Amino acid sequence: MLDVVIWHEQHGLSPDEIVSQVPSITLADVHAALAYYYDHREEIQEEIRAEREQAEEFHRSNPSALSERLTERTSRSRLDEAS
Repeated sequence: MLDVVIWHEQHGLSPDEIVSQVPSITLADVHAALAYYYDHREEIQEEIRAEREQAEEFHRSNPSALSERLTERTSRSRLDEAS
């Protein structure tokens, strides 16, 4: 359900667009999820914030090897430019 809410509220997808992106759900499923969201908006917004914070903490604690290499490469480039 959170995915449906995020796609609709934050990405601006219509219920029909959501169904076309995820054919395993029906238009009725999307409308039911959105109706539940509108009835429990504060609770669900808090859940979305909490999940986002958990994901951000995970990424801070577990940087990807690619991100580390890009950071190293950028740092080396700046040092080379400063020389």
